[in-house]
Amino acid sequence: MTAIVSANAATACGARRSRLFVTVGRAALFMGALAIVPPALSLAHVAEAQADQLAPDQLAIEQARPASFADLAAKVSPAVVNISSARKVAAQDGPQLPQFPKGSPFEEFFRQFEEQQGNGQQGGGHKQMRKAMSLGSGFVIDPTGYVVTNNHVIEESTDITVTLADGTEYPAKLIGTDPKTDLALLKVEAKAPLPFVPWGDSDKARVGDWVMAVGNPFGLGGSVTTGIVSARSRDIHEGPFDDFLQIDAAINQGNSGGPTFDMNGHVVGINTAIFSPSGGSVGIGFAIPSNLAKTVVAELREKGSIERGWLGVEIQQVTPDLAKGVGLSEPKGAIIANIDPDSPAAKADLKPGDVVLAFNGTKVMEMRDLPRLVASADPGSTATIDILREGHEKEISVKIGTLRNEAVASNDNEGGDGSESAILGARLASLTPEARQAFGLDPDAKGVVIVDLQEDSPLVDQGLKVGDVIERVGNAEVSDPAEITRLAEEARKSDQPILVMLVNRDGRDQFIAVNLKQA
Repeated sequence: MTAIVSANAATACGARRSRLFVTVGRAALFMGALAIVPPALSLAHVAEAQADQLAPDQLAIEQARPASFADLAAKVSPAVVNISSARKVAAQDGPQLPQFPKGSPFEEFFRQFEEQQGNGQQGGGHKQMRKAMSLGSGFVIDPTGYVVTNNHVIEESTDITVTLADGTEYPAKLIGTDPKTDLALLKVEAKAPLPFVPWGDSDKARVGDWVMAVGNPFGLGGSVTTGIVSARSRDIHEGPFDDFLQIDAAINQGNSGGPTFDMNGHVVGINTAIFSPSGGSVGIGFAIPSNLAKTVVAELREKGSIERGWLGVEIQQVTPDLAKGVGLSEPKGAIIANIDPDSPAAKADLKPGDVVLAFNGTKVMEMRDLPRLVASADPGSTATIDILREGHEKEISVKIGTLRNEAVASNDNEGGDGSESAILGARLASLTPEARQAFGLDPDAKGVVIVDLQEDSPLVDQGLKVGDVIERVGNAEVSDPAEITRLAEEARKSDQPILVMLVNRDGRDQFIAVNLKQA
């Protein structure tokens, strides 16, 4: 907070000094022209008029900059709460170490110390349990006592306590959670209506807009920090629905679940994560946009859980090389790598290699757009999907299913013999029963297995490894290494020397695009 305030103060002072210098300079310039100034118009009036004409942008900046955030902080802070939660963990033998608020500088040190002590213990037996506390933030969205926070603040908790800004404590009931968006809804029973804050429109938050974060950093209690929206639609690889606002207002451990406000006192984000090499704030924080959060919270309030649409496909990003390989003028959409055989996608006759360009009329510009669009569709509804298949656009209707947990498969791969493919810098082998056994592949696995790779192989550049199975090249299924070599030679001689392959690793399919011009 100090760094941000100091920087803002320095900027403001610099602007005032610059404007003062220009005004004084202009007054001096007009001294030689006083003879032609009408008597009724004073020197001060002339200087002021000229300053207003020549510096409108600077004046606008001065007027837009808040003189203070005190009124805003006083308005919203009563609705921001501290959340403490207790969960049971295995207790170590020997002396109990002090407990620190979640995210405090000492927490990580003592956690590692406890683990080392626990790993050094001998013998077995029943472990005793102890209660561990964690702290976070939240905010009241309804005077009847509904409180929003992060799922990770209260996850696996046995007791949850909400503390208001005036110190009043209430036990909280968990209404529902959504781990995929890291949101949770609590309810407290208060004797009187509680102060609350309204949702804002995060879609209207622009990069550069002022924001204020309020929360409970390191368990210190209500703290206010300010900054701006640094970026929108950040994907930090925390989940399929990542769409964070990035802010530079200082947020730290314990701020999780607290609100980010716009200058009207409306919640435009929920502080969730930070990027930090040190564990403290370095000015890169991430908040769940309010327009995503309020729909999830509304469903949690109504049903206690979240029901999402399901298509049943594995997808990947369309890279520039893949775009050329499938006939797109630019890398866009999401390419289907695999389809669950019992999924809505399979029943709608979607196929691996199809590139999804739009869902229910909304364009899919990046891979991550599709999961959000599908998830927001009502299970049981019929959706329209625009795809590109073998160079031609096509529209397909699909009945959306209900999202379920994904299954994960894994296999161990080992070496074997095979035939050389010089153009790919690889040794390939047909999938005989012996090859399937040697590489730990399923008995019904089909394709050509990679037995060895040269260091300069273009397949290495695409992340392929020994044991991966090439199932398709272009639109053709392959079972003989010679087929792959022939298709690679044809592609290298073409105007677009891109070889698109469907590769299976550990039971999961993925498309790759090999640029043979560089091979």
